[in-house]
Amino acid sequence: MIETLAYHLCLVGFAGFGYKLVEARRSQPVRTMWFLAGFGICIAAGIVVLTPAMEALVGQGPVFDWVAPLVGDELKFAAIGFAVAFSQSVWRGEGARLAPHALFTGAAMVLLAVCYALSGPERDGDDMVVSKAGLPFALANQGVFLAYGLISLGLLITVFVRSAWHAEPGPLRAGLWLLVGGVGAAFAWTFWDVDDVRQLLRTARIGAREDVLSSVLAATTVSFLTAGATLSAWSPAVSSVLGRVRAYRAYRRIEPLWTALHAAVPGIALNPGHELTSGPEFALYRRVIEIRDGHLALRAHFDPQLPARAEEEARRAGVPEADLAATVEAVTLAAAIEAERKGHKFAPADEEPKHIADVDADVQAEAAWLVRVSRAWRRNALLNEVRTATLS
Repeated sequence: MIETLAYHLCLVGFAGFGYKLVEARRSQPVRTMWFLAGFGICIAAGIVVLTPAMEALVGQGPVFDWVAPLVGDELKFAAIGFAVAFSQSVWRGEGARLAPHALFTGAAMVLLAVCYALSGPERDGDDMVVSKAGLPFALANQGVFLAYGLISLGLLITVFVRSAWHAEPGPLRAGLWLLVGGVGAAFAWTFWDVDDVRQLLRTARIGAREDVLSSVLAATTVSFLTAGATLSAWSPAVSSVLGRVRAYRAYRRIEPLWTALHAAVPGIALNPGHELTSGPEFALYRRVIEIRDGHLALRAHFDPQLPARAEEEARRAGVPEADLAATVEAVTLAAAIEAERKGHKFAPADEEPKHIADVDADVQAEAAWLVRVSRAWRRNALLNEVRTATLS
C-alpha cells in the first residue's frame, strides 16, 4: 500500500517538476528553478526504479537485481547534487561557480559506483548480500552517501529556512516552507540509511527495496517538494476556495446582527431569499451594505452620550480591552433599535460617534469588524447587563 502510494506520488512529482522546467524555460532563464526541478525529478526517478511495478515491468534477473539498487542510489546522489547547486545559486546568484561542484559530485558518484561494484552484492529474495571481503566496500558505499547527503541537505535546509523566514507573507513564503518540509523529509530519508549500515554490520545484508519508513519519507519528500515548487500554479484556485469559505463563515457569523437590524428596518434587505445565489463573496458584500444601511437608518435614534457610558460600564463589567470597542458598538446599536421601537430620537452630536464609520472602507475589514460586533451581540447576558446599566 505504502509503496503504491509512493509510486503514484512519484508520477505527480514528475508532472509537477516537469511543469517547473517549462515555467523556467518560458521565464528565461531561472537557473535555480532548473536545479530545483532536477532535484525533485531525480528523487522521484530514484523511488520509481526501486518499486515493485518497475521490477515487474523490467523482469527479474541478474541485470535488474544488480543494476536497480545502484541506479536508485545514483539518482538520489544526483538529486543531492542538484540540491547543492541550487543552494549555491541562491546564495551567490548567477555568478556562482558550479563547475567545481559538478566535478566533485561526478567524482563522488563514480566512487559510489566503484564501492558498490567492489562490494559484489548478490540478490537473495528482497535483500542484497555481500561477502566478508566485500563488506568494507559496502560500508564505504553507505558512508559516502550519508556524509555527502546529510551535509548537502543540511545546507539546503539552511537556505530555505533563512529565505522563508525573511520572505513576506504570501504564496512565496508558503512555497518556501513547503520546500523546507520536503528537504527536511529528504534529510530524514537519507539519514535512515544508518539503518542499512547497522544491518550490514550485523548480517552483511541490505534491503534491495525501500522499506516502509523509507517509502513514507520518500513520498513525503516528493509531495512537499512538488507542492512547494508548483505553488504558483495551484495556489490561486486554493486561495479562491478558501476565500469563499471565509466569506461564507463571515456571512453566517454576522447573521445575528443583520437579523436584529432587519427586524427594526425591514427595508435594508436588497433581495430577500436570494442571498447566496451569486456566491458567498457577493452575499457577504450585500450583507455588509445592508447592515451599514440599517445603521444609517437608525442614525436619529443613537444617543450621542451613550458610547462613553457604555465603555465605562463595559470596563466595570470586566470586558477585555480587545473586545471593548465591539461591545460598545453592540450596546449602542441595541439601544438605537430599542429607541426606534419606542419612537425616541436624539439631537445629533457635534461629531460623528466612533463606531462603524471609523472602519476602513474595505469589505473584508468591515466584515471582520462586524464579526467582532456580532460576537459581542451574541453574549446576551453581558450585553443586557451593560445596556441596562447605561440606559438606567
